Amino acid sequence: MMKNTSPVRIHSISELHRLRKFPPPMHPSISVLELTAVNAEFLEVSKSMVFDFYVIALKRNFNLNLKYGQHRYDFDEGVLYFMAPGQVFGMGQDAAGDSNEVKGWMLLIHPDFLWHTSLAKGIKRYDYFDYSVNEALFLSDKEEATIVSILQNIRQEYQANMDQFSQHIIINHVEALLNYADRFYHRQFLTRKIANHQVLERLDDLLKEAFSSTKLLSSGVPTVQQIADQLHLSRNYLSTLLTIATGRNTQQHIQDKLIAVARERISTTTLSVSEIAYELGFEHPQSFSRIFKVKTGMSPLAFRESFRQ
Repeated sequence: MMKNTSPVRIHSISELHRLRKFPPPMHPSISVLELTAVNAEFLEVSKSMVFDFYVIALKRNFNLNLKYGQHRYDFDEGVLYFMAPGQVFGMGQDAAGDSNEVKGWMLLIHPDFLWHTSLAKGIKRYDYFDYSVNEALFLSDKEEATIVSILQNIRQEYQANMDQFSQHIIINHVEALLNYADRFYHRQFLTRKIANHQVLERLDDLLKEAFSSTKLLSSGVPTVQQIADQLHLSRNYLSTLLTIATGRNTQQHIQDKLIAVARERISTTTLSVSEIAYELGFEHPQSFSRIFKVKTGMSPLAFRESFRQ
């Protein structure tokens, strides 16, 4: 009989508390956990899980390998990572590690807690909830202390008598945590210059290959997701990295390369605009002409004519 490899769905915060051998949560829709040893029951189901709530986790001395989406990563220092509801997550004990050394914090937020608050829709603007686990945020000691302080404030608020002000106060703390994460990610992008430069080089090589005549005719213009997959990065992480490093996101890089190739062919060949559009993967020449004019300020024919003057 084939073994069932479907992820285990964790529907509620209470269910996760039970699996991790924590006391029942004091609030059904939000919980802050100070992490302890991973018990055997939880390890058994944690090889592949899907949560129906948001998870923000700060892990240190975590001798387990984690899988998030299609990526695996071994955490051996303090990191912060973010998961939105419905994302696949898994863990397995490191052969050389001891699961009893787990330290860190975890913030669990059910979407119900965000109803009628600024984060109900606003949380979607924080792109790092879609990053892969290998794109987690590595914190300095000072940054980690800031995050832990906010988590403790959230826990203190819901452990007190919940009143009409509590949700608003907690949401403000969560927004502060997310905004600090934005700042710390920006710092991480800026400080990883060598890694970022390598990504830019690989991106340039991929676009050069993709925009060769044979590739475009068979596959068309590459999408942002295709480029991200080839670079083994999530699409949001790649676009943020490129925007911080160059001021241009992934889609703009693709379009810039497309226009550069188009300008070259218009100015150095006798192919018609329709033929060039077809070679660049456009089904309709009008779409090509429209994009070309937006990017260059001239129609393809006017651009060609400028070389004849």
